[in-house]
Amino acid sequence: MTLPRRLRAVFLDVGGPVYDDGNYLAAVVRALDELRAEQGREPVDRAVVRRVYDAARARQGGSLRTALATELLGDAGLRGELHERTRRHWVHPPGSLYPDVLPLLRALHGQVAVGVLANQEATVVDALTRDGVAPFVDVWGVSAVVGYEKPSPELFTWCLGRAGCPPEQAVHVGNRLDTDVRPAAALGLGTVWVLRGEAPDEPTPEQLAEPDLTVPDLTALADVLLPLTAAGDGRG
Repeated sequence: MTLPRRLRAVFLDVGGPVYDDGNYLAAVVRALDELRAEQGREPVDRAVVRRVYDAARARQGGSLRTALATELLGDAGLRGELHERTRRHWVHPPGSLYPDVLPLLRALHGQVAVGVLANQEATVVDALTRDGVAPFVDVWGVSAVVGYEKPSPELFTWCLGRAGCPPEQAVHVGNRLDTDVRPAAALGLGTVWVLRGEAPDEPTPEQLAEPDLTVPDLTALADVLLPLTAAGDGRG
């Protein structure tokens, strides 16, 4: 798979590419503290959370919630409760939008359909509106609103349908192999892996071989994508 010869839609994951993944981690820690308090235990050791989190980032597969519930709550069966508690606390505060997001969206605006394609709570729409992202979004593929979650193909196909675009003319930009790059590639979308947030600090050669393009951030991504929007229209 390679990037599309003619690009008509760009979909963006939110945690990592758009907002700092630290927002999610802070919500998880708060949820763990609550559950441990109910167990009569001390607040969670932040260093242990970071160790489990970093291991999941390096692995690029498996459930972080299951690993945290097993190690820090003593019961993998509490994974679901940890998820529900985390959802209550998960917000994207002002100042956590990456500074390279709006320049990319301004560059893409009017050239391609732009969509959010992310496992997020419905409140993310309010945060993206507050931070000036919403005017550039054509497709709102927010899992809590749509009812589908990555890595299942349904959220991807839903977004493609709303964009009126076949997969081979779309790109998905995400920071995880297991929920972004692999499911998008399986459907035929081009893939861009952003190495921040839940991406590993030191990707292996095998991991780097999976996406069509790997970038450290979004700074120069418009320079790669914009020529593709003209390639199929006789303008490039």
